[in-house]
Amino acid sequence: MSTDPRQDWNDWHQQRTGTVSAPYGPLSLTGTHWLADYPEGRIPGVPGRWTAEGDEVVLTASPEDGISLDGELLTGEARLTADTGPIPDSRVEAAGRRLVVLRREGLWAVRVFDPESPARRAFAGMEVTPYDEKWALAGRFRPYAAGRTTLQVENADGRTRGLGLAGEIAFGIEGEEYTLQVAVEGDGSLWAVFADATSGAGSYRFRFLRPPAPAADGAVSVDFNRALLPPCAFADHFICPFPPPGNTLPVPVPAGERRVSRGDGR
Repeated sequence: MSTDPRQDWNDWHQQRTGTVSAPYGPLSLTGTHWLADYPEGRIPGVPGRWTAEGDEVVLTASPEDGISLDGELLTGEARLTADTGPIPDSRVEAAGRRLVVLRREGLWAVRVFDPESPARRAFAGMEVTPYDEKWALAGRFRPYAAGRTTLQVENADGRTRGLGLAGEIAFGIEGEEYTLQVAVEGDGSLWAVFADATSGAGSYRFRFLRPPAPAADGAVSVDFNRALLPPCAFADHFICPFPPPGNTLPVPVPAGERRVSRGDGR
């Protein structure tokens, strides 16, 4: 990392663009298929038979399905758990597509990541505001006394799911204090889902912010230059949570990633 925050941001943005546009990045997701919707185990357009059995998914395949498991052609039955690593390292592959096992709130799904997806072919970059030191704010993390609370929040797929929150970050914009509720990740870093006065107009309808782990006294950097488009901005099949109550800022935040640019004009 350099001592120039603008150069650090440029490096971050280039890396971020590479991650988004990678063969198995978010643009390649073409479907999230909940197994409860397919009691017979047959998912349209997805080879094999997929059934949920307690804490596992049973995948049954014939040679004609062309499914590979851990690099070997699968014939017969395999018992799978959720894929938690990078998409390119997921266990199941068919015709260049990664078939990723997902579990959320006890429900199983299969996600399909296809490098030849229409969204990836149409991707023409992201609309991003150049770095502006005005939006690199000093903040403070205030943990909840109870440690954590779970709110029911609507997700991008129309379903409501629990969102675990551990506190809030406070920061100032033009002399006024604002707060955002945040989750704490396993490495101590923070995660906020937020909207602002530009959401749905100058930027996507909501965005993510991932501040680093706070200092011992709660001090934390709140850098909106690194506001992120959520995965569902790149593909319709992600299940991103919407901002929880109180996480819509009444002021515009014209910083960070704003919208996806597509070569098809959408």
